[in-house]
This record gives sequence, C-alpha cells and structure tokens, in this order.
Amino acid sequence: MKGTILVVDDDKAHLSMLRTILAGWGFDAEGAGDGSEAIARVREQPYDAILMDVRMANIGGIEALQRIKELNPAIPVITMTAYSSVDTAVEAMKLGAYDYLTKPLNFDDLKITLERALEHMALAQENRTLKQQLSAETTLDNIIGTSKSMLKLIDMVKTVSPTEATILVTGESGTGKELIARAIHSNSPRRDNPLVTVNCAAITDTLLESELFGHEKGAFTGADRKREGRFMQAHKGSIFLDEIGEIPQHMQAKLLRAIQEREIQRVGSDKAIKVDVRIIAATNRDLLEDVQAGKFREDLFYRLNVVNLRVPPLHERKEDIPLLANHFLEHFAEKNRRTMKGFTPAAMDLLVRHSWPGNVRELENALERAVIIAVGDYITERELPPGIVAHAGGDAGEGPHAANLGGMPLDEVEKEAIIQTLKETGGNKSEAAKILQITRTTLNNKIKKYDIAP
Repeated sequence: MKGTILVVDDDKAHLSMLRTILAGWGFDAEGAGDGSEAIARVREQPYDAILMDVRMANIGGIEALQRIKELNPAIPVITMTAYSSVDTAVEAMKLGAYDYLTKPLNFDDLKITLERALEHMALAQENRTLKQQLSAETTLDNIIGTSKSMLKLIDMVKTVSPTEATILVTGESGTGKELIARAIHSNSPRRDNPLVTVNCAAITDTLLESELFGHEKGAFTGADRKREGRFMQAHKGSIFLDEIGEIPQHMQAKLLRAIQEREIQRVGSDKAIKVDVRIIAATNRDLLEDVQAGKFREDLFYRLNVVNLRVPPLHERKEDIPLLANHFLEHFAEKNRRTMKGFTPAAMDLLVRHSWPGNVRELENALERAVIIAVGDYITERELPPGIVAHAGGDAGEGPHAANLGGMPLDEVEKEAIIQTLKETGGNKSEAAKILQITRTTLNNKIKKYDIAP
C-alpha cells in the first residue's frame, strides 16, 4: 500500500467511486460520510492524508479541517469543492489545507496531488527522524530531550565531565539521575576505568561501611576473608553514590574523610589506603533542608555540592514527552518482537497532558505495558494505564474525557461519557453515537438505562 487515505464526502456514490479509484492506484482508502465522522476517525487513527469535500451537511469541510488540524497538525488535507470559489480555497489554505481540487475532479491531478502530499509527509518524517538521531548523538549516552531545561543540563554535563569536580545530581525519583552520572563518567578521562554504583538506601546501616570501604578477615562475624570495598573497586574510575541523603549520620564523617582526603580504612584495619576516585552523588531529597534540620552534615553537603546538576521532572519538560514516548515505543517493540507504527493523536495527547509523578520511569513502564497489550499497529487510549486516562481531567476541555473519572464505578464512567458527548454534539445523537463508536439504537438504550435527560 502507498498509504492510508481517508475520503470524506456526504455523496455516497462519489465517495464509493473515489475509494475504488484510490484502491486501484494502490492506496488503502477508507470513507467517512461527513465532517463529524472524519473528526472521530482522526481522533482514533492516524492517516497519511485526507481527501475531503467542502460542502457537506452537519459539519462541513472547513470546520472539520480546523478540528482535524487541532488533533493532528501534520496530516495533509486536500479539499474538494464543486464551486471554484477563490475565497473558499484561500480560507481552506489559510486553515492549513495542503491543496484544493475542483469538481468534477481531474483524476490525473488528484493522483499527482496525493502522491506529492505523501512525498512531503515522508520527507518531513525523515527530517524528524534525522533530527532525533542527531539529538540522541549530542545528548550523550542516550539522554533524550530537546527542551531548554534538558539542553542546559546537557551543556553542563559536557562542561563538567572532563574535570575532576565532585558532582551532586538532584531531582525527583525517576528523572534519570543515574543516566546523568553515567554520561559524566563516559565523557571523562576516566571512561576506560570502572564506574561503580552504590545504592546507599538499599544497604543496611551495619553493612554500609564494609560495602564502601571493605573489611579485613575476621573483622566481624561472617568476615571469613578480606574484601575490597566499592571505593577500591572504583580506583582510577568513578563512584556513584545514589540516594546519598539516606546515609546514616555515623557514616557521614567517614565518608567525608574519604572525599576530603581520598583515603579509606577497611573495617578491622588501622591502615589508611589512598584511592583515586571521582565522586558523583545523587539524591531526591532537599539536602540543605536536612542540614538545617540536623540530619545531614553541613561540611559533607558542601563537599558533595561542588557542582549541582538538577534533572528537571517530566512535567517541566512536556515537549520532550513525544520524543521519549517514541524512543520507548521503538525499544519495547523490538524487545517484544512487535511491529508498532506509533500513537493515535488522542493517545499522544493523554501522554503529553499527564503529570507523570513517577517521571521518565513511569512513562517507560506505561509504554512497556502498552506495547505488550496492544492489538494493532498503533498505541491508542485503550492501551494506556487507566490512571493516565482518568487523570486527564478537565485539561481536555469539553468532551468525553473532560471529567475526572478516577475512582468512579464503570456504569458511572459510561454515563458521564454519554452526557459529555451529547453536550459536545449539541444533543445530536447520531454524531454522539459515532464519537462513542456505538450504534444509535445502543445509545438510545443507554440513555434510557441511565435516565439521561434530553
């Protein structure tokens, strides 16, 4: 197939003829009987191009064009009119139409215009792909983001990586602080030596000193041999102390000495050992607040905080969500041997509007789930976690997703969706049924069931 074309025309005979002609040219041609049906289809499925009549009952081509461009600005829309009115053509072009054709159609012109539109789309996609690849190359070790805050962070990573400065990476859980630490190490002169990671929150207080500095044989019960600690393992390389804010106070003085003097003592030994390590620490806590509360040593804080790199939460860089979403889609599709083409406009809209309290980690988990349960080639709203759909709330404006439906019984959710859709369509049951993807008879039965006032 050359591409999927949505043909929109309220003349059934003309619609059928166009679909037959397009199929003969190798296109996958779908049909919509009016503007409202076209809007509903575009909301659920991406199309390569739309061929749409201007003069239609219910919602006409100009209004439908506006609504479609709000849902998917990139899709090329070619308008058809039986009236070679310059004013109508100019209005359509101003609203974002790719081109216009006059009826009766010249089929040679139609074919050339469609192929040119699809070529334009292919070039635009290729350009976006190349930009994404270039962005991935310049963002160091798969740090994905083109927002101002991420570009500023990437510039700082490039600046500090070649130095020996101690780095404190801060940010909410799930923002990718370890990724930043790995980027710093891999772009430093120490890149050929180990980066040793220690999760300070995952090790018990009694074992943390041995884990960091090692121990001598017989130093404590169970120490049946000498053990090198993480600092020695990181010699000539870097050590990443994750969740540094969770380190107990009795260990803070010993860690301060290791950072300040670059020397350690194994548990059970009086001998000081010099170590050559670069220290990168990370926390999701406000360490300065902990210092003021007496929970964290002030001198240790300032030793760690030579350079502070803050990783912005996802809700502060929403423009990066489509880039991240497509990255995870490609990754998990390959991992699970799936063929995925992308997201429906409605699904991407929900992803962009979600607050992502779990940040990039939450987005990654959501898309792994979506890829696994997807039944088609595109991720739709149905594959997204229920919380994302429910939490869309009032941000979507009018429509079936406008209400915050979280925590409501299923019947109440369905009733609310019907009420909101009827409001959106001005009480037009036929249009509401199309948007809800049910028959008018089913809609009438549900209106009676839920006793919804007309």
